[in-house]
Amino acid sequence: MKLLDKLIIKDFLKTYFFVVLMLILIVLVLDFTEKNDAFIRHNVPGNEILKYMLNYGLYLNNLLTPITVFISVIFITSKMAGRTEIIAILSSGVSFTRMLVPFLASAVLIGVASFLLNGWVLPIATAGVYNFKAEYLEDNRTFDKQNIHIKISPDTYAYLSRYYTSGNIGYSFTMEQVEDGQLLKKLSADRIVWDTAKRAWTVKNWRLRELGDMKEEYSVGENMDTVLSITPKDFDLPKNHHETLILPELSKQIVILEERGADNVNFYRIERYVRFMSPFAAVILTFIGVIVSSKKTRGGSGFKIAMGFGLAFVYIILFLLSRTFAESGSQYPLLTVWLPNLVFMVTGFVMYKTVPR
Repeated sequence: MKLLDKLIIKDFLKTYFFVVLMLILIVLVLDFTEKNDAFIRHNVPGNEILKYMLNYGLYLNNLLTPITVFISVIFITSKMAGRTEIIAILSSGVSFTRMLVPFLASAVLIGVASFLLNGWVLPIATAGVYNFKAEYLEDNRTFDKQNIHIKISPDTYAYLSRYYTSGNIGYSFTMEQVEDGQLLKKLSADRIVWDTAKRAWTVKNWRLRELGDMKEEYSVGENMDTVLSITPKDFDLPKNHHETLILPELSKQIVILEERGADNVNFYRIERYVRFMSPFAAVILTFIGVIVSSKKTRGGSGFKIAMGFGLAFVYIILFLLSRTFAESGSQYPLLTVWLPNLVFMVTGFVMYKTVPR
């Protein structure tokens, strides 16, 4: 059986890489065709386009993993079933569980590779895709934001009416300290400017109001340095910032946001859950794929591959829905993120009980 194990693993991985390459190339060709006019209009250098295609291909590899794994395992297993190889294996005394070992071993290798890509390679590629689109494809490249609310610490809140990254200047700045629903301190300023030499914020034309038990103090001034736990990077975060951080950086950012009591920390936590959850999809879908396609049928492998596409798309849709529900404020975000894997895991075990031994 060891020789057969090696053959199955070799065929599985070879088919998987072929399917991945073909699907990614198809999507990249379609994407290039769609954006070609924009490339010409913005005079995008050829090396930048190639770099974008490479980064986008890595992004697609992660997105298409459920489909590619399912198609690969169904193609290999249905081909073996069509040549009655599975019947011969089971007739020789090998159990169905033992026959699953090389398939699951291949899925584990794919899962480990997926985890490494998700944790350290894909975030860099995702950042590259977003930066390319911002620099070459978006017509409005001047960054400014309006009505910004930031939670600096568990009881301190800041507000800016407008912020410009070109000079790291914010207008109509307000910082409030609130404890148990009571306002203790309020700092207002016409402008707030980042001093690169001091690496600190300077407020211009400021007004400070401090409320005590029986008194109120009010003071004003022209310039004052402040110590805030935020930097210009907090105002210039890229789109979907949590997706562009490698795993150690993501864990560090979660700690920073938790110390601040920031409201958007949930997005970073869910991204971390997803990176540990998604590699298991390869193992679960491989398990189901072998069960679905191990029986010989008259119609060949075409119907099974089509069914594999369907099940893989169901998994992706369920994953996207569960992530959306988790990010929208689910009471149990970890369980919500893991829901697709749990559903397909239970489905796989139910199907396993019906497989002829």
